Amino acid sequence: MSPEGYYKWLKSINGPDKDYHDYLLIKEVFDAKKKKAGWRTVQMNLKVTMNHKKIQRIMKKYGLYCKIRRRNPYKNIAQKTREHRVCENKLNREFGSLTPYRFFSTDITYIFYGNKLAYLSVVKDIATGEVVGWKVSERLGMSIVLDTLADLMNTVTFSLTDIMIHSDQGFHYTNPQYIRTVKELGMTQSMSRRGNCIDNCPIESFFGHFKDDVDYKNCKTFEELRLLINQYMKYYNYERKQWGRKKMTPVNYRNHLLVLQ
Repeated sequence: MSPEGYYKWLKSINGPDKDYHDYLLIKEVFDAKKKKAGWRTVQMNLKVTMNHKKIQRIMKKYGLYCKIRRRNPYKNIAQKTREHRVCENKLNREFGSLTPYRFFSTDITYIFYGNKLAYLSVVKDIATGEVVGWKVSERLGMSIVLDTLADLMNTVTFSLTDIMIHSDQGFHYTNPQYIRTVKELGMTQSMSRRGNCIDNCPIESFFGHFKDDVDYKNCKTFEELRLLINQYMKYYNYERKQWGRKKMTPVNYRNHLLVLQ
């Protein structure tokens, strides 16, 4: 230790603690709240004005830790070691495929109707533009993506093996239950890079058209919204012609490509 450092240390242990008076004020509030006060509660109940950063520093210095709402270190470790997995971007923006039922794009979007909120999960065939699975829900639990996969299985009547399904890195798609279901169906999972929405632009483009085409904001009930979305999906697949797909509907274009295979 340098002489300067030694004398500084000696002064700190022998000299008066400049924080001690403020510590007593903070501790008075802290003890009055039965040691269940964080810095916000302390600041609101202090008899003097004190900067929140100073309160945080003094509480940390003297070990005044709130006993409630503290992060459980073991729970934190468990969260970090959960089986949530991020997959590599295997699709790599290869959006020019002409093989139906080979590359799927999926995501969830918010739908504000009336004064309520709903969620729409969609799986789209990148080659044909066909919506091969969808689910609209009032809740954002895991069931929305699992039910979308179930709808997908009803649409695609043959084996899903060798199909790649691409998504973002959202909670639903890194969830072990979703990963396991995709694997059991024989599909390969791919994910966009973090913060790169263009990596999943086929489904983003669909949501853009959907929100332009559908007058969902005037729906008053969830059932009304659900029926409206179901009608649009049928219209989109069977009636809405697309310039970039030889002016065919997605279903017609899919049948056209299957004949060429």
